Amino acid sequence: MNQREKEAYLREYSILKAQGKPFFPYAVAKDSLMGLLVVVVIIVLSLLFGAQLGPKASGATTTYVPRPDWYFFFLFQLLRVIHPPGFLGVATIGIPTLGMILLFLLPFYDRSAERRIERRPIAVATLVFVVVAMALLTLRGAAAGSPTALTISAPAAVKAAGKGAVSEFYAGRAASSDVGCGACHTIGTAGNPGPGPALTHVGSRIPLAGIERTLVNPTAPMPSFKGLPPKELTAIATFISDLK
Repeated sequence: MNQREKEAYLREYSILKAQGKPFFPYAVAKDSLMGLLVVVVIIVLSLLFGAQLGPKASGATTTYVPRPDWYFFFLFQLLRVIHPPGFLGVATIGIPTLGMILLFLLPFYDRSAERRIERRPIAVATLVFVVVAMALLTLRGAAAGSPTALTISAPAAVKAAGKGAVSEFYAGRAASSDVGCGACHTIGTAGNPGPGPALTHVGSRIPLAGIERTLVNPTAPMPSFKGLPPKELTAIATFISDLK
């Protein structure tokens, strides 16, 4: 914007400002009315539909999988995308904080006096990026399964064995997720690094029969899975033995 355009803009702004209404009480009254309307809508919805609180918490259950409220789904999905434990701080603190800083500094690195949206490419691009990223992460987070579910894909050897072997692999993966193998073991990019060893390539070291014996008669502190149905136990052992 050159000096002539700037002067023209300031003249037009001063004219419009003189024709306008003061912030108080006009704008304050409108904002207050809108705020009151939002509160009334929330109260009415609460009375009609109630709050979705879920089942009562129980310290005795070991199968409950916590999930965040919907407005935290984008952070929930961000943690699912960034798996390595070393980047946990980056996912939970670094990226959201950086996004807020960029939004707060927008008036400083986009100092254009233009008000028309098509003449503010930096502001528009920033807004579109933030809205699209948060909307996409929120939708993915809402549709995501359990955060404890295993996500490792079938190895090439399993795929080469045919569709039946692939189906058995994923059935065993689902059963392993259900019994909580990831609580003590790392499998692919999911699970915890202890107290048990990583199982990502355990099938190359221990044969299927050895894995089955370990599941039935393990070494402490690993629990025994001999109480599982034989079909489920075999599926888990086959899945682990395929991890090579």
